[in-house]
Amino acid sequence: MARTVIAHLFNSVNGVVESPDQWQLDSFGPDDMAAMGEAIAGITDVVIGRVLWQEWAGYWPTADDPFAQFINPVRKHVISTTLDDVSAWQGSSLVEGDPVEFVRSLADNGEQGSVSVAGGIDTVRSLFLAGVIDELTLNTHPVVGAGRRLFDDTVPITRLELVSTRPTSTGNVYLTYRLRP
Repeated sequence: MARTVIAHLFNSVNGVVESPDQWQLDSFGPDDMAAMGEAIAGITDVVIGRVLWQEWAGYWPTADDPFAQFINPVRKHVISTTLDDVSAWQGSSLVEGDPVEFVRSLADNGEQGSVSVAGGIDTVRSLFLAGVIDELTLNTHPVVGAGRRLFDDTVPITRLELVSTRPTSTGNVYLTYRLRP
C-alpha cells in the first residue's frame, strides 16, 4: 500500500501563501500547536523546493523550537536544478530526475510513514495538480494581504473534495482537500 503524501500550508483568507511568518504568528495558539504536532507525527520524508530549503537550512539547524526537533533529523529530498550539494543540512539529498516520478516512487517504496511536501509554492502547486499529493491542508488565518497565491491565474479550473475542517480558538480554520476523482 502506498504511503500518504501530504502538504500543509499557511494561507490568508484571500489565498496568499507567501511569507506566512509575516502574518501568521499573532494568531497561532495552543490548538494550532496541537494541530501542527498531529500533522507532523508519522512523517518520515519531506520533499522541499530549493528556495524554501535554502531558507530553512539557514535557520532550523540551530533553532531551539519544537519544529526543529522534527525537521532536522527527518529525511529531506530537495527539488532543484541549480544546487549541486545539499550536505550542509543533515538528512538532505537532491532529487534526481522528474519530481513527480520521484514523489510517486517515494510513496510506493514500501516504507512506513507519510511523505510531506513542505514547499515552496511552485513545488506544492505542481505536485498537487499532478495528482501525487493525496491531501492538501490549508491553515487559513483571519488576515488578508498581498503576495503569491498557491493557485494563481495560471491554474485551470480544478475540482477539489473537502476532506475535513477544523476551526481553532484563534480564528484559524484548517481545511483539508484532495483532488476530486
